[in-house]
Amino acid sequence: MSENGVRRATIRDVAQAAGVSVATASNALNGQGRTNAETRERVKRVAEEIGFRPNALARGLLSRRSHSIGIITNDTYGRLTLPMTAGVSEALVDHGVSVFLCATNNDPRLARLHLEALLDKQVDGIIFTATRVDLPPPVDLTHLPIPVVYAFAEGPDTRVSFVPDDAQGARLAVEHLLSLGHRRILHITGPEDFAAVRRRAEAYHACLGREGEVMFGSWGEDWGHEAVRQMLARDEPRPEAIFCGSDETARGVIDALRDHGLSVPGDIAVVGFDNWHVVAAQTRPALTTIDMGLKELGRRAGLAILDLTQGKSVPLGIEAIACSLVVRKSCGAA
Repeated sequence: MSENGVRRATIRDVAQAAGVSVATASNALNGQGRTNAETRERVKRVAEEIGFRPNALARGLLSRRSHSIGIITNDTYGRLTLPMTAGVSEALVDHGVSVFLCATNNDPRLARLHLEALLDKQVDGIIFTATRVDLPPPVDLTHLPIPVVYAFAEGPDTRVSFVPDDAQGARLAVEHLLSLGHRRILHITGPEDFAAVRRRAEAYHACLGREGEVMFGSWGEDWGHEAVRQMLARDEPRPEAIFCGSDETARGVIDALRDHGLSVPGDIAVVGFDNWHVVAAQTRPALTTIDMGLKELGRRAGLAILDLTQGKSVPLGIEAIACSLVVRKSCGAA
């Protein structure tokens, strides 16, 4: 009986209505055996007509799959993980696969507890995400008996990883500023020990050659303010444009320029990196920035984990997903 007292349709009801054996009905609904296409479609049609919903536990026992995957992340606030999770869910929902999201806050003990809980639930696979691509998981994922995919994180060569193409994104930003006629372009970015920071800086230098200057610092608006103060204190021509390593830093830069009587983009054009909508769209002027395609990155990770759980071959190693340029008002383009 269901919760409202109405008897639920069973696999036997489906078999009887379709005029087949219980085994044939089960094989048709699970895509197993040698059921011909006509019978398979008839069974599925009958199941839908009488409202049959297969028991998830029983289906899992038959297929040896739980039809669920786990996401382990150190992104407590979800700024990166939530759009990626939306992409993962989009890839899996039509296949009846559920997602368990577990935040670790980089705590190895908490990560182990989450991992043990996911394994106890017999998830079919695990996706690991982080707040920086070069951050290793707080728990060992290399010897698990189930597939593991890395998203916004670089796993070992024996695994599948998807990361944003930071170098390509930086080139988009600098080439856009160059196309607007800017030549003196300053790069204000985060800590140099971040792999993404180094890759973006290298791409920036490749576009500008020796003329480029990179100011490394901490992430956030405070560094944007301090970098502008240092820049204006120097006895040299100020830049025509500033490419920032994050949207938060860019907002600090824009506010600091305004505090010093400089307009954006009138005096100095500004471009960010992240397309964190709550920051980029609300900055005044609205911030031109690089979108890392987090939802697409999650979707690709979801499709990869789905293929792996079904025994299909997936190319191993790290795949960089292309970024895109989002043009708003801070760069001076129409």
